[in-house]
Amino acid sequence: MAELTDRKLYLGPKLRVLRRELGLNQTRMAEELGVSPSYLNHLERNQRPLTAQMLLRLANTYDIDIRDFTASPAEGGPGELSEILSDALVRDIGIARDEVLEVAENYPGVSEALARFYRALTDLRRLPGEAVAGARGPAPLVAPVDWLREMIARAGNHFAEIDAGAESLAAAMSDDPALLQAELRARLKDRHGMAVQVVRADVLAGTLRHYDMHRRRLMLNERLPASGRLFAIAYHLCAQELAEAIAAQVARAAPPDEDSRRIATMALTNYAAAALIMPYDRFRQACEQSRHDLALLRDRFGVSTEQLAHRLTSLGRTGARGIPFFMVKMDRAGLVSKRFDGEAWPFARYGGACPRWDAYDAAASDMVACQLIETLDGRRFVTLAMGIAGAPGARGRSVIAIGCEAKHGGRIVHADGIDPEKDGATEVGPTCPLCERRACADRALPPVTRALDLHSYERTVAPFPFRRV
Repeated sequence: MAELTDRKLYLGPKLRVLRRELGLNQTRMAEELGVSPSYLNHLERNQRPLTAQMLLRLANTYDIDIRDFTASPAEGGPGELSEILSDALVRDIGIARDEVLEVAENYPGVSEALARFYRALTDLRRLPGEAVAGARGPAPLVAPVDWLREMIARAGNHFAEIDAGAESLAAAMSDDPALLQAELRARLKDRHGMAVQVVRADVLAGTLRHYDMHRRRLMLNERLPASGRLFAIAYHLCAQELAEAIAAQVARAAPPDEDSRRIATMALTNYAAAALIMPYDRFRQACEQSRHDLALLRDRFGVSTEQLAHRLTSLGRTGARGIPFFMVKMDRAGLVSKRFDGEAWPFARYGGACPRWDAYDAAASDMVACQLIETLDGRRFVTLAMGIAGAPGARGRSVIAIGCEAKHGGRIVHADGIDPEKDGATEVGPTCPLCERRACADRALPPVTRALDLHSYERTVAPFPFRRV
């Protein structure tokens, strides 16, 4: 707590989000905290900083974790704001770094607004002109996938109410994945009148699972592996029995449009299914006891590599936290289709990751590629990558990579033999346009923050030489 008293904390937006999530108006929250409504209003508008005493009141009154509440925001922070202001549209203004820091730290609401506008601009840049004003009307200002990513990041990818509900369901069921699947089938049939049937691939051409609402029959493609079948059944059971908790969480997130609401509902139902198959306490204990042996955990819980990686990023329960992993899913072209930032995402949020990151090379599903990396600011991370097969009919493969700060490496069996402090680490950058490493032979683009320094009389090992200042 001492370090919190050394700096002023302007956390108005976080305080306002907390109040709204609790369903309180300013008058009611002020009464519960023992302060005046005007004082609370000043706090929410960042006209006054949160004192250490007020943080303790918040923690005691609403059972929040101070570390979570005071953590850097998932969007609109200094790093992301620097990325946004390096865009060619505004680069010539030459905004100083200390100005960026001042805005990010003292005006988080402004930073968040800029981040959202930039995401909308990025979406519009990707869309052809016809799509912007097509038959379906204008494109959404924030793409549903981007909105979902932001919503999950704000929650730290942990939804306590859904986790608790799924854990309660799991308590009455078997630990064995094969027996669990049978029990889930039986529960769907007995309590909800839903039958499960595995059908030929040609019957469900292009579809992995389909629920026939008229016949109340869940049809699973025969090409689904056992982990996929188990997850599909768990998904539909959670959609029935945890519907209220999921709907409440979606409502609190306030999706901006119908597509965002639907994708949020599906994502949180997926979250519930994972929590049912990998119930929190039992899964976290298995992680610690096995030292996060990915293959062992995958087999023990009967899940896929991707399902396992998802779950590893969600262990944020107060008082029983797991390693704060980040996760990414990439195809062989380096395009990111899924990303969970964790507490410390080492790469840029826009564009591709660093080509020096070995995760791209992971090919085998039964081998874990471990790498020690170091970012521009000297932070070190341990990353683990495994290849996964594409969906039925897909030609390419994908890579699942997770990572965490190197200080957690001793808790991971795959990092045995790596000294996070003394061993040489692979130097990586956020993404080429934002990276200022001069001697990088893997550079694909020059940095937008530096002027080029080209001379006809020499050629450097690193492409695009640039000035130091």
